[in-house]
Amino acid sequence: MSQTEADTTPFFSDDNEEEGPIKNGVGSTQPEEEEPASGVSDRRAKLTVIVLCYINLLNYMDRFTVAGVLPDIEHFFSISDGKSGLLQTVFICSYMFLAPLFGYLGDRYNRKLIMCVGIFFWSIVTLASSFIGKDHFWALLLTRGLVGVGEASYSTIAPTVIADLFIKEKRTNMLSIFYFAIPVGSGLGYIVGSKVDNMAEDWHWALRVTPGLGIVAVFLLFFVVHEPKRGAIEAHPEHTLHRTSCPSFILSTFGFTAVAFVTGSLALWAPAFLFRAGVFTGVKLPCFKAPCDDSDSLIFGTITVVTGILGVASGVQASKMLRIRTPRADPLVCAAGLLLAAPFLYLSIMFAQASTVATYVFIFLGETFLSMNWAIVADILLYVVIPTRRSTAEAFQIVLSHLLGDAISPYLIGVVSDSIKESDSYMWEFRSLQLSLLLCTFVAVGGGAFFLATALFIEKDRDLAENYVASDDAPIIVPQRGRSTMVPVSSVLI
Repeated sequence: MSQTEADTTPFFSDDNEEEGPIKNGVGSTQPEEEEPASGVSDRRAKLTVIVLCYINLLNYMDRFTVAGVLPDIEHFFSISDGKSGLLQTVFICSYMFLAPLFGYLGDRYNRKLIMCVGIFFWSIVTLASSFIGKDHFWALLLTRGLVGVGEASYSTIAPTVIADLFIKEKRTNMLSIFYFAIPVGSGLGYIVGSKVDNMAEDWHWALRVTPGLGIVAVFLLFFVVHEPKRGAIEAHPEHTLHRTSCPSFILSTFGFTAVAFVTGSLALWAPAFLFRAGVFTGVKLPCFKAPCDDSDSLIFGTITVVTGILGVASGVQASKMLRIRTPRADPLVCAAGLLLAAPFLYLSIMFAQASTVATYVFIFLGETFLSMNWAIVADILLYVVIPTRRSTAEAFQIVLSHLLGDAISPYLIGVVSDSIKESDSYMWEFRSLQLSLLLCTFVAVGGGAFFLATALFIEKDRDLAENYVASDDAPIIVPQRGRSTMVPVSSVLI
């Protein structure tokens, strides 16, 4: 009897949870500790989110350190607005084109190892970029492009790891914590970059802060994070759908592209614009010698941190409250965020020469509404896309949102500013950038329209994704321990 059981039991899948304890000898039972479906304990899952948040914060801190010292970089290399915009554009293009590769790898291979290698590479290249001399602006562009390699390896994969650790409302909460790191990291990039530049009297030192922290992140990732099973935590239905369509994913991606366009423009140009406004009105002295006045970077960085936290938190809470009344809550909150941000951004741009206080107030309100989208857009992607294709979907969203968003917006704003400028006077330095930044308000309105369109399809697409099971792993009924048990077909194939 025991020999028969030994021969046949491995042929079938593991026991279901409801089958109770396994007998261990005659007349005795020993309860077996239940393993989470993801393969990762709850404590380890929470530690994983903390580590991923830390790395996400570092990514955005590094990304916006350059913006915090942009006036010094412009003075050091003697470059125009168009060339300044290339610093962000080159980085985003590299990041964007490599995202599909890492998305493909993330759906098929060990995600933890991919992230470790990418973050280590990013840290080394960032450190190398801090040793570039005055006659080698091309080398700074090259290294900023290579930094995108490391960031692409992380950004496409990290949200899918969280998705495989948590479900439903808990997933939304964890994603909101993860996306808090974006505004906090961005703000710290401005603040730390400008302060280190001011203390060292050399902008190169601002780029030497994050590499060391990046190496720490690699060790934390390698020793703390455990790779969860893809899609195991989510319940599978008893019927099979062989195909899903996702217009809500496409439309929400276009809406998020508008967010990326606006945030990319403001991230690079807002401190420089505020500095030029101060010079134009006589409040600040022009930058003749580095380090330049860093007060605008410090204030804008602080605003970015605070508004990011408020925006992400208020967006998630508004979505939770609205879900009670409508299943279309997520795209509606995203649409409201962009449509409310547009007028405040317009007012902040137009009031720059009249009132510094009013300008900062309008920036605060505009960025708060703009930040409402981050966690919600990520959640939309995760519940309308099947688990085994989420990294690929993340990569697609990254490519499209950056290709039409912050990959082109900093450079486009700089080129438009250069084309409008009639002379090199302080008045035209300010006015040309002011007029070119107005483009952001119209893009924000367009993004709101895409999210409104998303609301028309979100219910159907969510249901399709929840009812999807890959056709080559459909459940079948087999005899097991004297009764019929439903198991995946892959578990009984040799």
